Amino acid sequence: MEINDRDFLNSPPVKTVRFGGNVAEMLVKYKRGDCTDYELLKHQLGDPEIKDAQIINWLQEIRSCVTQLTKEHEQLIYTILRLQWVGRSQAVVEEYLAFLSNLVTAQTVYLCACLKMVVSHFTPKRVTICEAGVDMSDSDDEDENLARNFDQSHQALQLINRFVPSTSRFLMPILQENFPFVQKSSRTLECYVHNLLRVTVYIPSIRGEVLEVIIGKILAQRGSHSFVTIYLDEDVVADQPSRTAVMGHPVAERLDVLMAVMMAYIKDICFVNGSLHVGRTKELLRHLLCVFDKLILPTHASYHVQYTIFYLCSFRLALAEAFLDHLWKILQSPSQPAVLRQAAAGFMGSFLARAKFIPVLTVRACMDLLLSWIHHYIDGHDSSGRQACCDISLHGPFYSACQAIFYTLIFRHRAILEGNMKKGLEYLQNMNLERVVLCQLNPLKVCLPSVTTKFAAITRYTQPDTTFACSCGDLLGLFKPFYKQFGLDLLYMYQVP
Repeated sequence: MEINDRDFLNSPPVKTVRFGGNVAEMLVKYKRGDCTDYELLKHQLGDPEIKDAQIINWLQEIRSCVTQLTKEHEQLIYTILRLQWVGRSQAVVEEYLAFLSNLVTAQTVYLCACLKMVVSHFTPKRVTICEAGVDMSDSDDEDENLARNFDQSHQALQLINRFVPSTSRFLMPILQENFPFVQKSSRTLECYVHNLLRVTVYIPSIRGEVLEVIIGKILAQRGSHSFVTIYLDEDVVADQPSRTAVMGHPVAERLDVLMAVMMAYIKDICFVNGSLHVGRTKELLRHLLCVFDKLILPTHASYHVQYTIFYLCSFRLALAEAFLDHLWKILQSPSQPAVLRQAAAGFMGSFLARAKFIPVLTVRACMDLLLSWIHHYIDGHDSSGRQACCDISLHGPFYSACQAIFYTLIFRHRAILEGNMKKGLEYLQNMNLERVVLCQLNPLKVCLPSVTTKFAAITRYTQPDTTFACSCGDLLGLFKPFYKQFGLDLLYMYQVP
């Protein structure tokens, strides 16, 4: 999305009909104390009915004197920056872009003002709607020229960035400050986030910071959900209210819109002509993982935004494995805060359970890592000779790792058994879950009831004609310690409706 080939700095002004006096003479008069023509120019430029020909004429005049427009002329410059130039004729747009390039090159003191002006066009313009005698301000979502206006805004920003290499350093605070309030319409938020992400295409150095701002805002909008939402949703409890009904809430609608924009951006960045671009994808994953560590992992009840990473990981198994390895390193690291290790285990279990694109071999490999760590943890407490107590403040990462195992088995036990029932059962038996369930740390007492209940129910098959039903007795024996500890009625669990 480059500007046309026209050289704005060196191209001669196009001759048009002249209105008013000469700007150079006016500046001389202003310096002498005669402000009449100066104020007249400001008035004409601020006229909402100003014609395209007048704008072009004045901009041409001002371009030729831009080196004289120092800080003392900021009111004149601010008047020009308030001009509604987007959406006008191509001649006006080109002349305005030429003015901007001249201004930021000759007078860098106005760089931030120019950037703020451009960013202000990243959302639909405001219109006043009268309802029941009350004037209400809202975004003009029906503007047919919205896409063209956004294109022109990005042309301006590209041009500024081309002539001022330090633009990115001043741009990020402005992008953050101008982020619409969460109460704004979904369309306003959608446009702004889309334009922020679009900036990262031609100013890639700020991508990490832009993603951090957007994801931070998404996290700030999340509804009031408990930590169970990392584990359970409508796929777990079939009789919960439909998601369609829940998403009627305005906050939920805004979240859905923002997530859709993020997903589209991820796909556009990672795929070039329908093929995965490995380099760009790895770079984007690196940025997302940085934001994940800084914002998502420490945030209690993160419900939506982690699925951006899940989605990216679906493009190639190596990406999913890199994400799992990242979570695993956090979980097993004693130098990490316990709360982050617990969250890492939660995300690991959620990802293994939910991501259907992860093959069974990878699921088993990850569960092997988790179980090895769990058994090693139990060994450490057994050998200490101390009476272990069920205390989540002391053993939080352990309990989260156990819950991740239980949760993964809830969703993936069929896949584990499907290929080869005998080998699948052998694998489950070798997990030595009996030791985990019956250890003094008593993980079942701490795990979420919804997880323990569903874990208990995985041996209850309601289709006796399947291969699974043939081995229900084997599964019953395998999980017998679990039922004993959890206090479930085995006959009830095997009652076929």
